[in-house]
Amino acid sequence: MTDFPLHARIASASIGRRTLLKGAGAAALLGGVGMPAIVKAQADTVTFGHLTPLTGFLGPLGAYGQMGVQLAVEELNAAGGINGRKINLVMEDSVNPATASSKAERYIEREKAAVIIGEISSASALAIAQVVARNKVVFVNTGGNSDALRGKDCNRYMFHVEGANTQYVKAVGAAMLRDGLIKGKKLFFLTADYAFGHDLSRVAKRFIGQNGGEVIADELVPTDATDFSPYLLKVRQSRPDVVISNLAGNQITNFIKQYSEFGLKYPFGGFGFDTAVAWGAGKGTFGGIWPMIWHHDVPTPGSKAFVAAFVKKFGKPPENQAWGDYVATKSVARAMIETKSTAAADLIAFFEKEPELDILKARKGYFRSWDHQLIQEMYTVTARPVAEVKDQWDLMILGPAVPGAETALSAIAPTPEENACTFPAG
Repeated sequence: MTDFPLHARIASASIGRRTLLKGAGAAALLGGVGMPAIVKAQADTVTFGHLTPLTGFLGPLGAYGQMGVQLAVEELNAAGGINGRKINLVMEDSVNPATASSKAERYIEREKAAVIIGEISSASALAIAQVVARNKVVFVNTGGNSDALRGKDCNRYMFHVEGANTQYVKAVGAAMLRDGLIKGKKLFFLTADYAFGHDLSRVAKRFIGQNGGEVIADELVPTDATDFSPYLLKVRQSRPDVVISNLAGNQITNFIKQYSEFGLKYPFGGFGFDTAVAWGAGKGTFGGIWPMIWHHDVPTPGSKAFVAAFVKKFGKPPENQAWGDYVATKSVARAMIETKSTAAADLIAFFEKEPELDILKARKGYFRSWDHQLIQEMYTVTARPVAEVKDQWDLMILGPAVPGAETALSAIAPTPEENACTFPAG
């Protein structure tokens, strides 16, 4: 119910703007009456465009992304906006790569967006990245994990608050190694059949091979699959030592529920994860060990303040996707305020100097200059014992930050050898 009025307001604002521009064009033909007012209105605001999937298997995550960016913009505007200019937020469903591309073009050409924030689908993030590169506008990816976005498909106009698949794999992989779940073990993969899943599987196989494990099967799962029984029967027949999810969105929810229903006793977990999918599985069903980029139990003052503001506004704690869009919005605003500019060249130059950014974690992060990946702490989560669960949001125990305080944050990030990025000239 929270989203509908917001969509209505955005749609109304967009329709109003289109009507106004049409009227202004007519006025211009009659001598330019009204045009200065429109120019002044545009000069008084800075438009942030937000795209993320609100339908399909990633829709539940996208809803949290919208909440995160909305809260950040409200806080920024209450504090004076961008050097006295209010932020005008435009938000829509990205739907799929083709639609995401066309909407990104419209944001830039018609809405005059100074930045585009969001996305979860790696394929749609790539489509948006191609648009911003042509138009020289910054795009901050808040949910697309594919290493390729930071590697062979990288471009100077794209930054990544979301962790790369390598960061997720190395974070939870360290815990799996500690628990004896990789070395000398046979692992069975279930992989989402789209760009993210394929990339995650590739990165995970590399890690497992380097650490003495063996992947005995890798089943590709369609993104619209809801019945996991055929795959779980194959798991039962294969008798692996460990079952690994390389799934995404509500695929993970269905997998966790049905894994529990099948009564399989093999240890399980995954190399990609979002808290909303565990919340969807429910109390008594969630299990395994998973990587986490942020969680509402992160015990820092900034994180606690964000959680309190989010709960006050939306009546529930923020999911990690909400954190990503919130942090991205605040980071871009800081760059604009400190450079006194909304020009892409100035924002890029600011971030490529690698200033420390408050990302609501114990250690500050920074965008690495050569691939624009946010270098940051990660976490792992495991199931909280059922008897200790307080409410529907309290299903997980948050593990310690990875890497540890004595280790460089870049230790879990892709190396140039693992994922080379070369920005094209121009």
